[in-house]
Amino acid sequence: MEIEFVAQAAASPEKAALARVVLEGAEIAGPAGQAAAASRFTGAKGQTLDIPAPQGVDAARLVLVGAGKAEGFDLLGAEHAAANAYHAVKTSGLEALRIELPTADADFATRAALGVRLAAYRFDKYRTKEPAEKKPSIVKTQVVADSPDAALAAFPPLAALADAVSFSRDLVSEPANILYPVEFARRVKALESLGLEVEILGEPEMAKLGMGSLLGVGQGSVRESQLVVIRWNGAADAAAQPIAFVGKGVCFDTGGISIKAAEGMEDMKWDMGGAAAVAGLMHVLAGRKAKANVVGILGLVENMPDGNAQRPGDVVTSMSGQTIEVINTDAEGRLVLADALWYCQDRFKPKFMVDLATLTGAIIISLGLDYAGLFSNNDELSTNLLAASATEGEPLWRMPMPSQYDKNIDSMIADMKNTGPRPGGSITAALFIQRFVNNLPWAHLDIASTAWKKPSAVPTIPEGATGYGVRLLNRMVAEKYEG
Repeated sequence: MEIEFVAQAAASPEKAALARVVLEGAEIAGPAGQAAAASRFTGAKGQTLDIPAPQGVDAARLVLVGAGKAEGFDLLGAEHAAANAYHAVKTSGLEALRIELPTADADFATRAALGVRLAAYRFDKYRTKEPAEKKPSIVKTQVVADSPDAALAAFPPLAALADAVSFSRDLVSEPANILYPVEFARRVKALESLGLEVEILGEPEMAKLGMGSLLGVGQGSVRESQLVVIRWNGAADAAAQPIAFVGKGVCFDTGGISIKAAEGMEDMKWDMGGAAAVAGLMHVLAGRKAKANVVGILGLVENMPDGNAQRPGDVVTSMSGQTIEVINTDAEGRLVLADALWYCQDRFKPKFMVDLATLTGAIIISLGLDYAGLFSNNDELSTNLLAASATEGEPLWRMPMPSQYDKNIDSMIADMKNTGPRPGGSITAALFIQRFVNNLPWAHLDIASTAWKKPSAVPTIPEGATGYGVRLLNRMVAEKYEG
């Protein structure tokens, strides 16, 4: 998608649609107002009205886009309104879209441009017979700004964010026969072109480190497990203590010997959404040259039911030396994180760690499909995550971690077991992970509810992979940990 910022008086491209973002209750003059009245268009948030352009409007079509009440129209509202404008005309056959917001401030203009970039994402590389009329035709978007030069100068960090979210969505969308651990690692290695440092550990290296917890998950797959270490050193002091993010990357999850039901198992290609979010975060930090030292760790495995697969009742020894009785092989993500988190703190001594994982179905029961669960041992880190979440429209809800639940993962024969009883399943999963963080400030984001949408009700998020986590973590780093 080509993005331009233009002055109000600039001529529209040929074959263009003009989108006017309208506040609820605002007067709409002329024929457009008559059309709005006849169509019950009020400017309510999410409404659109597409009509042939009236005489005097320099466009092929005119789209009125509702933005809701004036007092609620903010930067995120501009983003969503622009995304709705794009969706209204994306398959119209027109090639350009011009957007006029209620304010032409540069910050609003750039967020509108971001909204279009995110809304225009599609994963269509495997479609070979899609009719032309179903394919998007819009290739250029112009956003009207009071100062096009100021908007253009401010846009590169948001363009880098859009690129990173798309990268994350691509990873999650790929089928598992294409994106397995080695291929995932290879695609992240290619990000060295942005200035990142990427190191890949294979199974022999992990075995030498004692990562029996992670390696046990992948031992039933013919695909080799990988641990990917990504580093961005953007702080003025290259040796300054880093911050760290760790992602669960189960490239396909059958459940192993504790095999899942067949219905819906095809969606388990997105069980690496946490690792994809961390990879996307590192992508945007490098793309916008963030002034921080950041480490990303990806634990990449496949969980398959081979004759060599891990069995329920097996005991594995983690890198920490703690032993784990595997009660359910479908509770594998926490086993991956146990070693990845221990390796991260042992090697890099970060200020804090945040892990992201599509960890439990229980979080969906608890919070529905719009909120990810936040579990943490640190109030300051939690506050920073929640603030970034609200700003970026990626909802989080802090969950309790009552100490009395911790006994539910005690084992009769090992230091712990990998599952507790069904009640509070997302909580006991977080308590399990906490046993591997050594009281370091830490947060766990259970994104099983938000990594994949089918369908999606947010105009900037298509059906399928969301890229959840990239935006909120990038915001938190920018506002709290740079400088």
